[in-house]
Amino acid sequence: MADWNSNQYLKFKNQRTQPAVDLAMRVINSHPKTIADIGCGPGNSTAVLKGIFPDADILGVDNSPNMIEKAQKEHPDIPFCLCNALDLEGKYDLLFSNACLQWIPDHDTLIPALMDKLNDGGVLAVQIPMNGEEPLYKIIEEVAADSKWGLQSMTLPPNETLTPYEYFEILTSCSSRFDIWETKYYHNLEDHKALVEWVKGTRIRPYLAFLGEKRGEEFENEIVNRATKIYPVRRSGGVILGFRRFFFTAEK
Repeated sequence: MADWNSNQYLKFKNQRTQPAVDLAMRVINSHPKTIADIGCGPGNSTAVLKGIFPDADILGVDNSPNMIEKAQKEHPDIPFCLCNALDLEGKYDLLFSNACLQWIPDHDTLIPALMDKLNDGGVLAVQIPMNGEEPLYKIIEEVAADSKWGLQSMTLPPNETLTPYEYFEILTSCSSRFDIWETKYYHNLEDHKALVEWVKGTRIRPYLAFLGEKRGEEFENEIVNRATKIYPVRRSGGVILGFRRFFFTAEK
């Protein structure tokens, strides 16, 4: 499986960073002294935390060498570490994770395990996409299911979430108090090709790595062609991508 591509991911830096800002602002009054940014990617979310909590000791962790290399280059004043979430050592006042945990399976055991890495009174703050009902993602499912691509033989990495009600039950059992909420963002993208550029860095990345350059381009083009029938061009130009995201903060 190909490693993450930080440059592709950052083509939509502002849109991908806004949920991290929104989540960090929900815990701004927690005054953490120690923070770990789990799944920090290229460091954009970690930089948000550094700006909001300048006096805290902050560590960014990710299991992608490409992402960690980019983060270290872009943010030399912040320490970063190549590490899996469950291998993170030590205790923290704030564990922060923006659009990462959907790539890790078994949330019913993962979330309590992360809560165990908090100091007493510490907070786990999480944002995960829940955008499977967006037409673009339905299109991807339909295209990938076509036998002509041979994708049925490949093993996909985890990329699933539970329902909000299931997270409610998990958090009830492992935290002293918590809040859950959703936000749907509406992103104004340049054109239909930009829709595919958005998912090239995330959802369809494994497919493209499997198909190779030539067939990968054909795969992308089919998604674009189908998207043109679903997503109207706005009067001002561009198309709107709706993106639903699920958030929670949980205190130990």
